[in-house]
Amino acid sequence: MKQFDRAEAERLVSTYSDLILRLSYTYLKNTHDAQDICQTVFLKLLTGETSFDSAAHEKAWVIRTTANACKDLLRNVFRSRTVGLEAVAEVSAPERGDSAVLDAVMVLPQKYREAVYLHYYEGYAIREIAGMLGRSEAAVTTHLARGRDKLRKALGGELYEQGI
Repeated sequence: MKQFDRAEAERLVSTYSDLILRLSYTYLKNTHDAQDICQTVFLKLLTGETSFDSAAHEKAWVIRTTANACKDLLRNVFRSRTVGLEAVAEVSAPERGDSAVLDAVMVLPQKYREAVYLHYYEGYAIREIAGMLGRSEAAVTTHLARGRDKLRKALGGELYEQGI
């Protein structure tokens, strides 16, 4: 592991911090993520075994490492299934009313409950639900059909269909 003195670390930060932040922000469109990438790149630079032939080689390494770190973050599965706190703050939780249907939906097994709730209460299409849950469209369609059947039985739908 490479050891830098304080002066060398300060030189690297003053030379490359703006470059790394700007480049990261162009990839990620988020200041906090760009700051995280900046820290990651500096850690790799300060603790890595890489030696540089010239200042141009050092700068090229910093740019390539920054781009790769951003791409890795964008490919992260967790990132694709989350939203920022700003978006969540705008949406309030639904009020829990006296709805027998919603109560019955909440009792369904998780895979049926997710599909039914997202489709009927949140208005998502089957393709969107499949993407959010990491399932195939066929699986979501099956979960919706089976969830509706369970709801029909739980709410007494057979009697309604028979005309009673």
